Amino acid sequence: MNKREDLYEKIVELAVRRGFFWQSYEIYGGVAGLVDLGPLGAVLKRNIEEKWREWFIIRHQDFIVEIETPMITPRAVFEASGHLEHFTDPIVECRRCGRKFRADHLVEEKTGTTVEGLKPYELTKIIKENDIKCPICNGNLGEVREFSLLFQTTIGPYSENVGFLRPEAAQGMFTSFKRVYEAMRGKLPLGIGQIGRVGRNEISPRQGVIRLREFTIMEVEFFFDPEEPSCPLLPEVENDEIRLISGDMKKAKTKEPIVVTVREGLKKKLIVNEWLAYFLAIGQKFVKDLGIPLEKQVFEEKLPYERAHYSTQTFDQLVKVSRWGWIEVAGHSYRGRYDLSRHIAYSRKDLTVYRQFREPRLVRIEELEVDAEKLKEFYGENSAKILRAISESDKNILLKELESKGYLSIAGFRIPKELFKVKVVEREMKGKRFIPHVVEPSYGAERLLYATLEYAYTIKEGRVILKLPKDIAPISVAVLPLVNREPLVNLARKIYDNLKLTKLRAIYDSSGSIGRRYARSDEIGIPLALTVDYRSLENNTVTLRDRDTWRQVRIKIEEAYKKIPLYIKGELTFEQLGTPVS
Repeated sequence: MNKREDLYEKIVELAVRRGFFWQSYEIYGGVAGLVDLGPLGAVLKRNIEEKWREWFIIRHQDFIVEIETPMITPRAVFEASGHLEHFTDPIVECRRCGRKFRADHLVEEKTGTTVEGLKPYELTKIIKENDIKCPICNGNLGEVREFSLLFQTTIGPYSENVGFLRPEAAQGMFTSFKRVYEAMRGKLPLGIGQIGRVGRNEISPRQGVIRLREFTIMEVEFFFDPEEPSCPLLPEVENDEIRLISGDMKKAKTKEPIVVTVREGLKKKLIVNEWLAYFLAIGQKFVKDLGIPLEKQVFEEKLPYERAHYSTQTFDQLVKVSRWGWIEVAGHSYRGRYDLSRHIAYSRKDLTVYRQFREPRLVRIEELEVDAEKLKEFYGENSAKILRAISESDKNILLKELESKGYLSIAGFRIPKELFKVKVVEREMKGKRFIPHVVEPSYGAERLLYATLEYAYTIKEGRVILKLPKDIAPISVAVLPLVNREPLVNLARKIYDNLKLTKLRAIYDSSGSIGRRYARSDEIGIPLALTVDYRSLENNTVTLRDRDTWRQVRIKIEEAYKKIPLYIKGELTFEQLGTPVS
């Protein structure tokens, strides 16, 4: 076992033993790609989610809001979004033992070259040319094919009513865009954020919490006017330095990132959009706030064949970890107008927004008229239903379909062209409708949880200290009587109960020596240990011990209830808590 793997194994051992995470359904042998979060892991993940909310929602609450949409998604949504066609990975099967593998990963492991984005026939050719065998039985591998990563289900009792578990939270935000836009009084820019569970039917996940079949995603879909793409918040971050590997650098096989300011990245056209640049800067601040240094973060641009089908430009936000090197914790994508335009085309609903001109303009437009009398003659009582569907549909979409097909398929009926009239008129327009463009920062919570644990894991004098940032640590303070005797226990219990009223997470521990209890507290990342000793009975003071430095201060009990929450929030230093203990 090498040093890098050794660190990973130590973190996993700690995580399982102390209640951060473990493999799901392990009493039945476990299922790859599924993990349980234990008592500490569940709280740590929630605290990471709250930290994300602080950086992406609360700091921008004037124009970014949070919603919640279902995991189960109708087939029509993913037809429109392109996921049914594009959300696949290459799979290959062993002809001897029948095991299936992710073909591109197998090729990369055996050849050391990146093959992301290659077609199945190209991967098949590489496998044959390099005589790549099954890693389990050394058998011959078959032809590479595409495998859908969507989990399929049925909605209700009808087999034809197909649905899927969402692989991202984005589509629920796109389909709800118009509702949110109207609720927010029709203003752009507008961000819609969401934290939720997603499912991806990974072929062969083998990286613990790094590659999961079900996980939590934290996403913002940020909508803006493409004719007003400038970001008014850019001056706040324009001098922030980011470590970046551009697409051209990747083509030249340059592995070392360059360091540029946000403004330089835009000026050199390394980043195509100001809002995308702004969220890159916010994203690295957020990840740094989890205890991961800036020098261990890189933004790597995806090449065209590596990008998702909806993306104009994408940067993976990478963090370096011990076993796997640079792993993706977030994707920052400029999705343009792709998603809304596709949903407009497939749903025929108007998802455009209105921009008012500074002065009215004379504009030539095409108008679609329906012969209501003939419609009623041909379709009888269904004519009202058809007229309602036409009135609710995007007229531009209807015009295009009428011109291309010679009829409209709407409300379950095929309406011939003869029942419509297209008129070109000149009108004075005070504004126009357009489709907003979108920038998306999207984070995986479980990957961040693992990376946070790895960067917190330290050894001091042979003991493990989990140096988690104070405000995301699952437990904020441990209350410890010096010895397990009355009246120390009674006072410690009273302090513990009062601390719970401050809404802090605390634990009470009276088992074993005080040194052993300090070590247990350090190992799970508790920032403060509050010790009740015999002096506490005399003068109502207690000792506070810092997890990272092991320094101690003395503080009045009543002051502790006020000062400890401020310390956890970072509003007080340790020295400001009380009088140093020599």
